[in-house]
Amino acid sequence: MSIRNLTTTWGKNIDSKPLQEYPRPQFVRKSYFNLNGWWEYAITVKDVIPDDFHGKILVPFSPESSLSGVGHQLRPKEFLFYRRNFTLPKTFVKDRILLHFGAVDSVCDVYVNGTNVCHHEGGYNSFSVDVTEHIKPDDENELMLKVTDATDAGYQTRGKQSTHRGGIWYTPQSGIWQTVWMESVPAQYISGVRITPDFDNAEVNVEVQCNFDEPVTVVIVDGDVEIAKNDGKKRITVRFPNKQFVPWTPENPHLYGLKLISRRDRVDSYFGMRKFGCEMAGKYPRLMLNNKPYFHTGLLDQGYWSDGLYTAPSDAALVYDIQLAKSLGFNMLRKHIKVEPARWYYHCDRLGMLVWQDMPSGGTKYSKWTTMYAPYVGMNFKDSRYSSFGRKKQESRDLFVKEYTELIDQLYNCVSIAMWVPFNEGWGQFDANKIAALTKKLDPTRTVDHASGWHDQGGGDVKSLHVYFKKFRMPKEKRRAVCLTEFGGYSYKDEQHSANLDNTFSYKQFSDLHEYNAGLVELYERDVVPYINRGLCAAVYTQLSDVEDEVNGLVTYDRKVVKVDVEQMRQLNAKLNLNKLAELLEQGKYKPSEVHLPIYEETT
Repeated sequence: MSIRNLTTTWGKNIDSKPLQEYPRPQFVRKSYFNLNGWWEYAITVKDVIPDDFHGKILVPFSPESSLSGVGHQLRPKEFLFYRRNFTLPKTFVKDRILLHFGAVDSVCDVYVNGTNVCHHEGGYNSFSVDVTEHIKPDDENELMLKVTDATDAGYQTRGKQSTHRGGIWYTPQSGIWQTVWMESVPAQYISGVRITPDFDNAEVNVEVQCNFDEPVTVVIVDGDVEIAKNDGKKRITVRFPNKQFVPWTPENPHLYGLKLISRRDRVDSYFGMRKFGCEMAGKYPRLMLNNKPYFHTGLLDQGYWSDGLYTAPSDAALVYDIQLAKSLGFNMLRKHIKVEPARWYYHCDRLGMLVWQDMPSGGTKYSKWTTMYAPYVGMNFKDSRYSSFGRKKQESRDLFVKEYTELIDQLYNCVSIAMWVPFNEGWGQFDANKIAALTKKLDPTRTVDHASGWHDQGGGDVKSLHVYFKKFRMPKEKRRAVCLTEFGGYSYKDEQHSANLDNTFSYKQFSDLHEYNAGLVELYERDVVPYINRGLCAAVYTQLSDVEDEVNGLVTYDRKVVKVDVEQMRQLNAKLNLNKLAELLEQGKYKPSEVHLPIYEETT
């Protein structure tokens, strides 16, 4: 199946040093050396460092993407080698030098000046290595990587990547796909921080990871104003004076600065004062934000780009998707089977967008009976049947737990993440109740959708339903929040901005744009609005953007055409305000909105 190369506006303006922004906004130092740009590469079938590197690749775009300049799909038995030389600025070097990778898919070895300094497995989690002993501070250095990626030929996490793409499965990517960078630190330095806002007690608890046993000063700032501070070792609590603070919400995403200062080191961070939960509110269990019921109206967000695949062509492109969702009235994005760079979460934090974070799926080949056919006829399986879910091997299940634990630790400080979603539609699912309990142990501050879609095991905070091809029916649930975690998938195919002209995947297709927008209104009026006052807590529409064969996005794959009527969608989402809708229903004042003329325009 042929896929057309569609270039985004940002991709057209790509330069030789892409994505230069500081990659870790919640852990900032002044020392920063970005290694994105043109590297040499080689692809071989032998596990031997090649003599010749036969091409150039633009890091951090994977070789499968058009922006990389390569256009090669790495096969499971191939080896991808990267190489580049660099010289550190003279003002850069302190006591220790750290090399950071945002993400490399999937297994890699890192060499500095010929020495293997690191072996890492897992295509979605960041990793770092101290390369001080191997760096020549006043001379040219060589950095090299060796990468392999089994994609769906193994059981490691892969998300929606497939070596045989088509339908809901997408072109795979491999190798470096997030920023590569270096920083220098003092010999005694702060290596990490865990920030836990305590909304009810008007304080923030800060756990500092460091390699020294001296006090660290933690300072809360609001803009340029110092609010409060405290000193301590390892665990420090800072209280807001008079218990006064500005709560973080999507409507008012107020962030506080956080400074970590030791005798030799300093790190700048931030946090927001917010609280997530699931509690009874009136007759029904509700998702709570800051101790109040809050309806999550969201979009499924695959995080794919027509020219960069897993990697957005620019930081502004990341912002565009979030701002588009907000302009349509949505307050949540479900990051679907993918992990984003830290800057994406930073933009959600500062712009005000709740995030439901999926764990990328893995396991061996999925049974269509388990993941497709049985759920549609109402059959629910116990996920201790490991073979049925592609998790027969213990090492496969252990690898999931390891990477899931790392993911929660990596994203723990993100203000906007409200929900963890370890499993989707039975893809590699196992022991979901135990995984939900593990999630709560690792992070008791957020809610958990333990099995999104089907094969519900009764755990977590959410009764999670995917509804396509039929009307939504409200289930009875006394303990967990009922959430429509996928629905819709209505499609309109713009031929000029579609990646696949020969094949289309759709749940319901419209050939006329006016009918498409009218269909969206009817869908929300039928399946979402009437059920909020009967206990529905969230609705996640499929989806934000088109992706390859899927043309069910509200915007095209290249982000150039917004297909949905913006004002109409905004009005629909305005109705989903939980408290306001309940009031209107009680007063008998609720009436469906009229269908407005659609907006269909090129966007920049």
